[in-house]
Amino acid sequence: MVATAATSAFFPITSSPDSSGSKSKKLGNGSTNLGGISKPSASYGGLQVRANAQAPPKINGTAVVMTPVEGFKDEDAVSPPPPRTFINQLPDWSMLLAAITTIFLAAEKQWMMLDWKPRRPDMLIDPFGIGRIVQDGLVFRQNFSIRSYEIGADGTASVETLMNHLQETAINHCKSAGLLGDGFGATPGMCKKNLIWVVTRMQVVVDRYPTWGDVVQVDTWVSASGKNGMRRDWLVSNSKTGEVLTRATSVWVMMNKLTRRLSKIPEEVRGEIQPHFMHCDPIVAEDSRKLVKLDDSTAEYVRKGLTPRWSDLDVNQHVNNVKYIGWILESTPLPIVENHELCSMTLEYRRECGRDSVLQSLTAVSDANVGNTVNVGEIECQHLLRLEEGSEIVRGRTQWRPKNAERFGKMGRIPTQSA
Repeated sequence: MVATAATSAFFPITSSPDSSGSKSKKLGNGSTNLGGISKPSASYGGLQVRANAQAPPKINGTAVVMTPVEGFKDEDAVSPPPPRTFINQLPDWSMLLAAITTIFLAAEKQWMMLDWKPRRPDMLIDPFGIGRIVQDGLVFRQNFSIRSYEIGADGTASVETLMNHLQETAINHCKSAGLLGDGFGATPGMCKKNLIWVVTRMQVVVDRYPTWGDVVQVDTWVSASGKNGMRRDWLVSNSKTGEVLTRATSVWVMMNKLTRRLSKIPEEVRGEIQPHFMHCDPIVAEDSRKLVKLDDSTAEYVRKGLTPRWSDLDVNQHVNNVKYIGWILESTPLPIVENHELCSMTLEYRRECGRDSVLQSLTAVSDANVGNTVNVGEIECQHLLRLEEGSEIVRGRTQWRPKNAERFGKMGRIPTQSA
C-alpha cells in the first residue's frame, strides 16, 4: 500500500469516463449534497479520494437543496475500480520469467554435459570427431579399439589390421588438415590435375601385437622425400600404458589417374602440402639392403591362382595395398606362421593390379631348416608377388621371431623437427 501511495504521487490519477461500475446517485448535473453536509470521501486502501465539488443545482433560478432519499445507503453504491497507477498497469511477467528460467536450466544442463577437461595449447580438436591434430598442427592422432573380428588364431591383431589403421589415419590426417578434395586422399590441387597418391616403399617394425579390447593410439606425420616424393611415418602405441607397439615409414609419389603414369609434384600441390611437412628423420631406420628378385628357380614356395575380389579394390579401381600383404603371406611356409610371428617387413610396390589380374606369390626362406622352426631363432624370408605373365607387383622381405619369446620393444616417440 505504501508503494501504491508513493507511485500515485508521481503518476497523476485520471478519472475514467462514465462507466457501468460507477453508479453514484446524481440529480441534475451536480453531485449529491445531503442537507449541506458534505459526503465523506471514498477510501480505497488508505487513499482518500474527494469528489469533485460543483455548484448546487438550480431550477428557474432558485437553488434547490437536496434532501436525503429514504432507504438510500452509501454501501449500495458499487465501488469504482482501483485507481490506475504505474505498478498495476505493468504486464504479467510470470510467463516471461518462466520461459527465461526454462532456458537457463536447459543451458546449465548442456554446460554440465560438455567435456571441460583442460587441453594443451598445441592440441586442436578435430571437427570431424575422428581424431585430433597435435604438436603445432603437424601430427595427427587417432585411437582404435581392437575388435574381435580383427584378431587372428593367435588371439592378437593381424598385421592387416595394423596396416588398415595406418592407412585410415593417413586419410583422416588429410581431412583434418583441410587437404582432402573430391578425391580419396587427394588435395584440391591434385583433383584438378587428376593426380593421386601411390605408395612405392614401406617399412614396418612390430614390437608387440595388441590383443582384443586394447585401445591403440596411432600418430602420423609427413615429411618431404626428395623432389617429387613424400614420406609418411606412423607410431602406434598402447593408449593406456604408452608402450610402443609398431613403427612404420613409407614413401609416396603422385600418379596420373587417367594415364596411370607417375607425375612430378605440381607447384600448386607443393604449396598445399609443404606447410604440413615435419623436418625430421624417419621413425624407422632405412633398410638399404636390396630386395631380391625371385623367380621359379630361386623361389621355394609358390602359391598360384590368386585373384582379387571386388571388395579388394579401392576407389581408384586398383587393389588396395594392404591386400598385397595378405597375398605375400599366402606362400609363407605354415610351420613359420604357426611358431613365429611377423616382426618386421619391407615392401617395394612396383606396379598396380586390377580386378581381372591373376597373381602368383613366391617365397624363399633364408634358413633351409624350416621344418624345425620351433628351436630356430629369427627367420628371414624373401617374397615376390607377380602377375602370371611375369610382371612384378611387389617385392618384399619379412622377418619372423619365435612366438612368446621374451622381447624388448624399442622405446619410440614422436620426433621433433630438426633445425
